[in-house]
Amino acid sequence: MQTELSVTEKVKIYKYKEIRHATDDFNALNKTGEGGFGSVYKGHLKDGKVAAIKVLSAESRQGVKEFLTEINVISEIQHENLVKLYGCCVEGNHRTLVYNYLENNSLDKTLLAGGYTRSGLQFDWSTRANICVGVAKGLAFLHEEVQPHIIHRDIKASNIILDRDLSPKISDFGLARLMPPNMTHVSTCVAGTIGYLAPEYAARGQLTRKADVYSFGVLLMEIVSGRSNKNTRSPTEYQYLLERAWELYERNELVDLVDIALGGHRGGLSVP
Repeated sequence: MQTELSVTEKVKIYKYKEIRHATDDFNALNKTGEGGFGSVYKGHLKDGKVAAIKVLSAESRQGVKEFLTEINVISEIQHENLVKLYGCCVEGNHRTLVYNYLENNSLDKTLLAGGYTRSGLQFDWSTRANICVGVAKGLAFLHEEVQPHIIHRDIKASNIILDRDLSPKISDFGLARLMPPNMTHVSTCVAGTIGYLAPEYAARGQLTRKADVYSFGVLLMEIVSGRSNKNTRSPTEYQYLLERAWELYERNELVDLVDIALGGHRGGLSVP
């Protein structure tokens, strides 16, 4: 297959036995996450690199050709706020992505899970601001600098991974779409995560870069508040972050959305 040949020239192809060995036969102790497309494991490659190994589930509807095309696209992207692709495995029914491993997991498992008490990480205002700026830089790169432009379609806390310095990296390009030149939108099936979907995209299926911007806005509120956009275990008035934010805005009390863990300070300035 010509598609496979063009990909192998640019991307390292791992054998399935290498992937099994790297993850200790997909040991549950090495599992770091799970999403709609499959599970992620920490692995140790033969060359000494520590990797995040994403194993696509058998239920994934991606064909081999589409999978390889996606790999080819990701392999062309290099940015400090995007995860780095090491390679992939396409062997039989096994489809695996191999990325650089980031030490501090995703935002949903750290900050939004109680970053101070559970993860031991300190998300002060400066750290949160740097995370917001880093994600914005990564998105701007995808939207403005890559040709053709790329729309991620699934910007959310679980797809923002933190390295040892708590610098953010956008991950999971499984839903990404290219924006052809001179087109205002792409008509496509609606995909993404409830709570992050832009209303106009969800209603009409017309995808633009604004869909990512909306999702980024929801993410910003989560980072500032330290709360997930949906938490049904909270009291009714706190379950949906966007509704809560709007209510506070209408009462001119939006500052109450700020995480109390910040102690009333933002970058050394007291919150009014």
